[in-house]
Parts: sequence; structure tokens; C-alpha cells
Amino acid sequence: MKIWVKLLIGSALGMIIGFLLPNTETVFAVLGWLEKLAIGIGRYAVIPVLVFSLTVAAYELRMDEQFWSMVFKNMVLIVVGSFLVIFTGIIITSIITPGRIPIETVEQIEAIGLNPGANILEIFPSNMFSVLFGSGAYLFPVCVFAFFLGMGLNYDRNYSKPVISLIDSLSRIFYHVVSFFSEILGFILIALAAFWAVRFSEALQAKVFGSLIILLLVFSLVLCFLIIPFFLYLLKPKVNPWRILYGFLGPAITAFFSGDINFSLPVLMRHQKENFGIRRRSSALSLALFSAFCRCGSAMVAGAAFIVIIKSYSHLRIGTLDLLTICLYAFIISFLLARHPGEGAFIALATLCLMYGGGEYKTAYLIMKPVAFYLVAIGTFIDVMLSAFGSYVIARNNRFIEEKNLVHFI
Repeated sequence: MKIWVKLLIGSALGMIIGFLLPNTETVFAVLGWLEKLAIGIGRYAVIPVLVFSLTVAAYELRMDEQFWSMVFKNMVLIVVGSFLVIFTGIIITSIITPGRIPIETVEQIEAIGLNPGANILEIFPSNMFSVLFGSGAYLFPVCVFAFFLGMGLNYDRNYSKPVISLIDSLSRIFYHVVSFFSEILGFILIALAAFWAVRFSEALQAKVFGSLIILLLVFSLVLCFLIIPFFLYLLKPKVNPWRILYGFLGPAITAFFSGDINFSLPVLMRHQKENFGIRRRSSALSLALFSAFCRCGSAMVAGAAFIVIIKSYSHLRIGTLDLLTICLYAFIISFLLARHPGEGAFIALATLCLMYGGGEYKTAYLIMKPVAFYLVAIGTFIDVMLSAFGSYVIARNNRFIEEKNLVHFI
């Protein structure tokens, strides 16, 4: 059975169970515990496979003198894609404004936000090996470690050849470990989808978030299933965008119900290799950069929700300068979310509320707390789909790809 079919069946079963369960504290507590367990299982092997794969990728690209050109191409695509997604999403939200949300029910508590200074310090700890023994949430320091290790292996092949062989073997071994976990994710998604459905049912009962829910859903579907495939259709030589979309259905499902980039990375890595034959040197580097810096989906969702918050606080029209300011803030925040693979959209929203208006909205993000899981789901779905399409474009542009027949897709 195809992996995406397993994931779809598991998600459907989970949603049915979730809609049938009562919205009680006990149910929430049990499903919340199961969600943490499921996310942990999904993330379990991501650090080993990423470290060893990225190390080999950096070494091979350096040997071919293509490393920095690949980094540049990835970053250009990330910057351009982030700008277009964030700008389009926020402008559409300002034109088709969802209904206002009552603010008198919000309990004002301490604000939260990003801490970029501390995040930068974590990249270079006093002991570089310590990045390998973290919680598995913040992967960018791990990527930096793999980068320097790959660079070091280019020093002298006479000395590094045994180490290269060992790291290459470990990369392949942990890839098969990741493959095993991707095969059982259909069962794991039952718990994630059930918890998602319980929270969604509770959010619908509030009857004030319906228009925002519909707007974000429609925008994400149009973006990922129409606009991006249209740009793929323009590639030379011609490709079938629907074939590419079909090949990435598995990661799309896991992203939506987990709301976690790191949970979806192993699934995406396997689909890249086995559906499209993308070589490790390209996929490992692209996934490392896209997962860290291409969080424009989460930032766009945060910007859209923030516009709803502003209009809930005031009946005044949001001016053009204010919209551009929100777009700029969201654009900057999208590059600072690497520390938050899960809950990225809600963290971005809290940061927007803190940055904008001189503290006037610093705790206003709390009115979106009932739909925080939904904002995170949509944001992560867009992030992962952009990572999938972007890494495919980079690999194809650099001929690091071996097209496979549709019948061989997993």
C-alpha cells in the first residue's frame, strides 16, 4: 500500500474518532499525551539522518566546487518565495476580511515571543558536540555542525577517506531507520488526527472563527494545488506538475496533522529519494536550508490572523503603510522560526503582536488561542509543501535528479 494512502486512512480514522469523542478535560489530557508521544516517534531519527546526510552532501558538493552556488540558489528561492507568499496572503486577508472576534473574553497574561539572540548563541555552544544531544527541536545548530564536519573532510582525502566511508554508511543506515518509521506513521497519525478533530470541533462551537478558518484553508489549497503547480508547469524542459504534487502527498498530510516541521522532514526526505530520485547531496542541503529559513507559510498565517486581531480591536481601516509594515515584520519573522518547528504560526503571531503598535497588542494573540492548532496546521502545511517543491526545483535545475515512473512512487 502506498505511504500516502496509509497516512490518509490513519488521518481519516483519527478524525472520525476525534469527532465522536466528548470535549472533556480527560479526553484532552489523554490525546495531548498521545500527541507528544507521536511527535517524539516522528522526530526520533531525524537528527542522525540529517547530520550524516548533510555531512556527506557538504563534502561531495565541496569536492565538485558546487557547494556555495547551491546554497545561493536555495536562499534566492527561499527569499523570493517567502516574499510572494507573505505579501499575497496578507493583502488577500486585508481585502477579504474575516469576521471580527470578540476581545472581552481574553484573559491578559504575560506575552511570549522570539528570542533570536539566544537562538544564535545556541548555534555555537562552547562544546560543538553538545548540539547532537539536544531535544531535537532546534535543528539548525545540528546543520551547522554537519557543515563544518563536511568542510573538514575535504582537508586531505588520505586521512578522511575512512571517516567518509563510515559517515556515508551511517547515513544510509539511518535512512533505512527513517524508512521504517515512515511506514508506521499511518497508525501514529490516528492519535494526531483525533486530537486535531477534538480541538477543531471545539473551535467550531465558538462560531466566531469560521470565516478565518475558511479563508486560510482556501488560500493554502489554491497556493499549493494551483499557483505553485502553475509555476512548475513553466519549468524548462516541461514537467507534469500534478505528478510532482502527487509525489508529495505524504509529507503534506503529515505536516497538516502534526503541525511540526521536524516530524515531516523524514517523510519528505524519503519521498524525495524514492519518488523523484533526488540525490542526497541536493536533498539534504535543500531540506536543511528550507526547514530553517523557509517558514513563510507560518509567517503568512500569523500576518493574516494579526490583521483580524487589529480589526477586532478597531473599526478603522488598515492603511497601506500599516499593511506593508506587517508584511515586512512577517517576512523578517519567517527567517527566525527555526527554533520552533512546531507552533511556528502561533509564535510568529505572538511576536507580531509584540512588535507592532508599541505594545498595544502585546497579548492580543490570545484571542486566537482556540484556533492556534489550526493556524499551526495551515502554516506548517504550506512550509512543508514549499520545501518539497523548492527542493525539487533546485535538484532539477542542477541535474541532481533521476526521474522515476509513477508506478514506482511510494
